[in-house]
Amino acid sequence: MASSTRAIGIVYITGKRSLFPLFSGKKAANRNFSVQEAFGKKVTCVNNINFTSLSGFPSQRNLSLSSASAHPSESSTSTSAASNLHFSNKLKNGPPLEHFIANSNLKNDLPLKRHTEQEHVPYIQKEIVAGNGRKVYFETYGCQMNESDTEIAWSILQNSGFLKTADVHEADVIFAVTCAVRENAETKVWNRLKYFQALKRKRSKSQTQIKIGLLGCMAERLKKEILEKSKAVDLIAGPDAYRDLPRMLAVTEHGQPAVNVILSLDETYADVIPVRMNSNSPSAFVSIMRGCDNMCSYCIVPFTRGRERSRPISSIVEEVKILSDQGVKEVTLLGQNVNSYRDTSEMNYFNNDGAVSDTSTNLSKGFKTIYKPKKGGLRFAELLDQVSDVDPEMRIRFTSPHPKDFPDEVLEIINERPNICKHLHLPAQSGNTEILKKMRRGYTREAYLELVHHVRSRIPNVALTSDFISGFCGETKRAHEDTLSLLRLVKYDFVYAFAYSMRQKTHAYHKMEDNVPYDIKVSRLTDVLEVSREEMFNANNGRVGTQQLVLVEGPSKKSADDLAGRSDFNTKVIFPNMEIPCDMESSNHRPIKVGDYVVVCINDCTSQVMKGIPLYHTTLQEFSKHQQNQPCLQDLRKINLPFLHFGYLPGVQDPVVDR
Repeated sequence: MASSTRAIGIVYITGKRSLFPLFSGKKAANRNFSVQEAFGKKVTCVNNINFTSLSGFPSQRNLSLSSASAHPSESSTSTSAASNLHFSNKLKNGPPLEHFIANSNLKNDLPLKRHTEQEHVPYIQKEIVAGNGRKVYFETYGCQMNESDTEIAWSILQNSGFLKTADVHEADVIFAVTCAVRENAETKVWNRLKYFQALKRKRSKSQTQIKIGLLGCMAERLKKEILEKSKAVDLIAGPDAYRDLPRMLAVTEHGQPAVNVILSLDETYADVIPVRMNSNSPSAFVSIMRGCDNMCSYCIVPFTRGRERSRPISSIVEEVKILSDQGVKEVTLLGQNVNSYRDTSEMNYFNNDGAVSDTSTNLSKGFKTIYKPKKGGLRFAELLDQVSDVDPEMRIRFTSPHPKDFPDEVLEIINERPNICKHLHLPAQSGNTEILKKMRRGYTREAYLELVHHVRSRIPNVALTSDFISGFCGETKRAHEDTLSLLRLVKYDFVYAFAYSMRQKTHAYHKMEDNVPYDIKVSRLTDVLEVSREEMFNANNGRVGTQQLVLVEGPSKKSADDLAGRSDFNTKVIFPNMEIPCDMESSNHRPIKVGDYVVVCINDCTSQVMKGIPLYHTTLQEFSKHQQNQPCLQDLRKINLPFLHFGYLPGVQDPVVDR
């Protein structure tokens, strides 16, 4: 076979083909050539494999050279026994494999027979990627996962010497952390980009020039369009590229755009401790897993965030401990499919009897997946058990789950632990079985309703919330009415609803027609919201006259005289800012501050907010023992509060309230 460049030999190590074929041109005819090996070692190949430098190869390995056309198993027959013996003798006392790799950090306990000098591989130096006090401004869109990603990105940049600013006008670097789930979210980002570009043009040449970056899901989905349509965007980083931000910013200093949107199979940022954007908040997010394997036909997430991978439980527990030490009172565990969590960081997991566990995923009854059952690993129930045990006075929430991943062991631990909030998010998306099938949700209307009944039987007084999509491909009027009837049957405490927005790359984009007119989508969405608000009001009204444990978050946005917090059910509660008793039996009063647990008597509500009167300070554990969902008039009569001088409390008119 004639060729100007030919592969004349391939190195085999222990019978496996190396990635480094040896090439030569006309010199191949002499079978005498030299190449710069990929690991940085100079290797000279001569007749009968006489290498003039063998210091880079691993010791005690069967290494032979065969023709490019030969099969590895035939390599020994193409080389004389004497040559093999000679070659083995030269390698016998050679260094181990890690010393063949320049700048390797691998450990090896074997004593070295001789010193092997490690070569330095040039790379960008720390001073080049240093922030040098440049100010970074973050603008975050979309879900809680993006908020968590912002904290991860900021942690990485802070360690490189960047500073954070809340004023976009004084920023040297502007990052938009983006969402690609719906078209409306992307439209907002495009509009903001124009504003950022205007700021960049106004910046004086004598000042540090502004760099604009897009992070997150939109960056991954529209990387090419962003660069072509928005020349002022200097940096594009996908959800798995935040570690690379300092280097990418260094690249942009030379006028080149920097792009890294590679999705990872193992990146979880487990070793990155997020820096909270609001250190005064009593709540924090902890990302426990990334990606999604469900492949719902409408959803872009698997294509923007990749496959599912989970952080080790040990790293999650350690982060929660740090937050507890900082005084955080509520942690929300985050993931695209948070309750499919599966820690596979250890090779083997063991049952109580000491046998290796290969337990398959235990799904909710009547639910299925498009992928094969996953075996082994520590599951969501184990994670909840360990996380809730860190601090009994710290609330634990989680979002966003999939209904399929609520086996009994998860429901049991939620019911048993007072600090795991009795609030479950069960995204239904539709109330019609045919539409659910098109969505590839893995369940029927009947299976979903059975799960709701089962959850409520296992966790009394649980609050349920959900997601719905109006106007999905092929949705008929009858299918829409099925969704409305599901809303009335389940009676959710809160509902998130959106008109369907087709996303590129999804199964629906390739296989279905977006055939529901926009005005019909909007009309059906309006119906869903109206029914949802009716049921949400009924749920909140059912708690009027009861006492609820509220974690104080800060001042109310609408009144400086009021405070705002959230109940165990994640419902916002508004109440007066006043001094209240230190506990249920105390005659001493003290002010209410952010991070306090207070008992609030609910006396009014809307569909989204409950209002009430603060009664006294308490602890999470104490409240769970005695006061959960109890009528509050008797407690009011025991406490000397100014409003009781009026003789009544609106909404509380009977000492026994049967709701």
